[in-house]
Amino acid sequence: MFPNFSNNITYNNIISLDNLLGAWEEFLKGKRKRKDVQEFQMNLMDNILTLQNELKTKTYTHGSYQAFNISDPKPRNIHKACVRDRLLHHAIYRQLYFSFDKKFIFHSYSCRRNKGTHRALGAFTKMAQKVSANHTKTCWVLKCDIKKFFASIDHKILLNILEERITDTDVLWLLKQVIKSFHTQLSKGLPLGNLTSQLLVNVYMNEFDKFVKHKLRMRYYVRYADDFVFLSHDCSYLMNILPQVEQFLSDTLKLSLHPHKVGIKTVASGVDFLGWIHFPSHRVLRTTTKKRMYRGLYRAEGKNETLQSYLGLLQHGDAHDLQQKAADLVHTLQ
Repeated sequence: MFPNFSNNITYNNIISLDNLLGAWEEFLKGKRKRKDVQEFQMNLMDNILTLQNELKTKTYTHGSYQAFNISDPKPRNIHKACVRDRLLHHAIYRQLYFSFDKKFIFHSYSCRRNKGTHRALGAFTKMAQKVSANHTKTCWVLKCDIKKFFASIDHKILLNILEERITDTDVLWLLKQVIKSFHTQLSKGLPLGNLTSQLLVNVYMNEFDKFVKHKLRMRYYVRYADDFVFLSHDCSYLMNILPQVEQFLSDTLKLSLHPHKVGIKTVASGVDFLGWIHFPSHRVLRTTTKKRMYRGLYRAEGKNETLQSYLGLLQHGDAHDLQQKAADLVHTLQ
């Protein structure tokens, strides 16, 4: 559970014993059997009090990261902090989340409570229906993707954005320790493994969301992390705003669009967004997503919980045959 939220983000609230203990309970979920977590828990109060003292005296320094690769579905480089630092990430997150989340636009769906992929898919479908007048007119979609998103977050720009919204200088000092603990090149990049990164990239991209809503005045726009779409009945309008989008991202946020993942298509021809191909009356699972599902089932050796997870995914599109095939595969593997 998140603590009772106050509009004032204060350092004392972040480093309070209540907040650190609450953060530990949240962090612990699903990790109780991990060796590093068990070692930290053996002397839990001593470890937390030591961390709190370091934060009070500002002698705290963020540790190094353990790097490893995953395929989800494309190769990603994950950086994992030690237990102490991840506990602190949770403590920061639970105090900052609501203060920032309430300032985000409605149609930003990544890493937010009561949002997520499925609601983003639903928003896209509803917008396509409205723009096409219930599929009686052509609906054009400009789809964009940011190149090397997490690795391209500029530390200086991010800290400037935070300074505009946080008055407590000690909080800013702490956030700087976390942000500066990792960089890919020229003080850029946030680690995919940090809980704080999920919030901070939304803070960063909220500047773009405001540009889209207030400057471009785009009514039909959905963003999920670095994937976003604009919907319109006017293809030429979407073509005209694309240079403005590129310029804002480059000039203001030092981000660039992926050259091979930007395009304009009609919903009637099928739009690839968030793992599904969207058509006027239905959506089908993207081929790469389908292959990833089968690989996941094989790796899990037909475990029922893995099957249920994928069946939950398949409920959000026209995938009855796939559901049956997945169930049959699990039955074969068991």
